[in-house]
Amino acid sequence: MALLLLGLAIFIGVHSTRIFADGWRTQMIGRMGAIPWKALFAVVSIIGFVIIVIGFRQARAESTVLYVTPGWTKHVTALLMVLAMILFVAAYIPRNWFKARFHHPQVLAVKTWAISHLLAVGVLADVVLFGALLAWAVLSFSAARKRDRANNVTYAPGNAIGTAITVATGLVAWSVFALLLHGPLIGVRPLGY
Repeated sequence: MALLLLGLAIFIGVHSTRIFADGWRTQMIGRMGAIPWKALFAVVSIIGFVIIVIGFRQARAESTVLYVTPGWTKHVTALLMVLAMILFVAAYIPRNWFKARFHHPQVLAVKTWAISHLLAVGVLADVVLFGALLAWAVLSFSAARKRDRANNVTYAPGNAIGTAITVATGLVAWSVFALLLHGPLIGVRPLGY
């Protein structure tokens, strides 16, 4: 569990600079330059992510079961994950309704992902991982919306083509991950096959 907590501290820490230290972040970018800052951010994020994966696998092997969910929650989780994948890709596809409406759909994707997994799995390691990322996503979304209001940020309106591409891309991403990658990468086949 210690390794999982270390990975979460590194990963969430680096992703929390806009929440808790936005002025410091701006100063560092000014001193280092945008590209070196992004490179450092990426390296630290990858290190944190790798430690999370290793720590999660170790912690999950010896974790306590905190709660057991009914079997039907796996279907709710699957549906929420479809939404999470659509929100995740919405951050990268121009002129879609999700980005126009929510402004930060990728952070909402993390919230939805975390909630869906907390509904399905009550093992201590899972609750720590998904709970920590849910807490971060709530704070991050609130901080991002506050920054938008302070800076009078406007977002391009969505249209049918951008929204349709977003939904289709999200469905493909969900299908590939849920049906092909989740089992080999995570060790759990969410739909049983």
